[in-house]
Amino acid sequence: MDRRPRLSNRHYEPTGCAARARHNRSAADVINTTVEISPPDIVRRRIVTWDGMTAEIVQATRREEIEYRFCAPFHLLAVCEEGARNDGETFVEGLPQSSLRNLKKKLTFVPAGHEYHDWHDPRTLSRVVYFYFDPVKMPVHSESGFGGLAPRLHFEDSGLLDTALKLTTLIESAGVDHRLYLEALGVVLAHELARLDPGTPRIRAPIRGGLAAWQQRVVTTYIEEHLAEPISLATLAQLVRLSPYYFCRAFKQSFGVPPHRFHTGRRIELAKALLAKPAPSVTDIGLTVGFSETSSFTAAFRKATGFTPTGYHRSLE
Repeated sequence: MDRRPRLSNRHYEPTGCAARARHNRSAADVINTTVEISPPDIVRRRIVTWDGMTAEIVQATRREEIEYRFCAPFHLLAVCEEGARNDGETFVEGLPQSSLRNLKKKLTFVPAGHEYHDWHDPRTLSRVVYFYFDPVKMPVHSESGFGGLAPRLHFEDSGLLDTALKLTTLIESAGVDHRLYLEALGVVLAHELARLDPGTPRIRAPIRGGLAAWQQRVVTTYIEEHLAEPISLATLAQLVRLSPYYFCRAFKQSFGVPPHRFHTGRRIELAKALLAKPAPSVTDIGLTVGFSETSSFTAAFRKATGFTPTGYHRSLE
C-alpha cells in the first residue's frame, strides 16, 4: 500500500492553530516550537536561540521519504540550501499546493497560525535552515505593520537569501561566540522579511490592463516549473493576487495570448528542443511535456509548427 501523505488527495481545513496562537501565547514565551520531522532519525538538527528568534539547521543523512509539519504562534521562514525530490508536495495554508522538484535556493514563509506540511521522496540529501520569529518582537513598518504579511511558497529573494546564508555560516563557524553579531544579523533578516511585502495589500487591476513586471516573472516562472502539469487559471491568478477575470485580461495584454495558449506554447518549445536530439521517442516526449496521448501531442505540435513531431525531427537532420 502507498501510504505517502499525498496532499492532492486531502482536503485541508484550519485546525484551530490560529486560535491557539492568539489564546495560548504568553509574553514570557520563548520560541521552542520547531518543525516536526518524521521519521526524526534521518536528519541532524542544530538549534541556536536568542531573544525573539531561533535558527535551526536541518541536514538529511539518508535518502528516505520524509515529512515536515508546522503550525505554531510564530512566523517560520524556511530556506532550502540544497534539495531536490523525485516526488512530493508542499502545502502552506492560503496558497495552492506545489509539487516543485528542484528546491535549491527556494524560500518559504509561513505566518504565525498558518499550517505548513511538506513531504519528499528525495533525489538528493536536503539541507534546510528554519528561522522562527516571535511576532511580538518583529519590526513594524509605519506603512502598514508586519501582521498582515502573506504566506509565500517556493519564492526567490536574493537579499533575504544572502542574509539567511550569512547567518547560517556564522552559526556553524562561531556559534554563540559572536552573539552580538548573530543578533544583529537576525535583526537585519527580520527587517528584510518585514519589508518584503508590507501589509500585503491586494493588487488592483493594472490601469493599462497588463501585468506588472514582478507578476509576469512570478507567473512565467511557475509555468516553466510546472510545464508538464495542468495549471488552472485560478492558481495563476492567486499567485499574483488578482481575480481570474482581471488576471486573464492582464495576461493577454502582457503576452499577446491567453494563459492556456502560452502554457501550450512553452510545452511545444520544450518538445522542439527534445526532438532536436538523436533518436527521440515521440510518445515519451509528449508525456514529458504534459500530453497524456500521442494523438493530442501530435495535433498540438502540428497546429503550432505546421509539422508533425516526426516530420519536424526529420527536417532537422
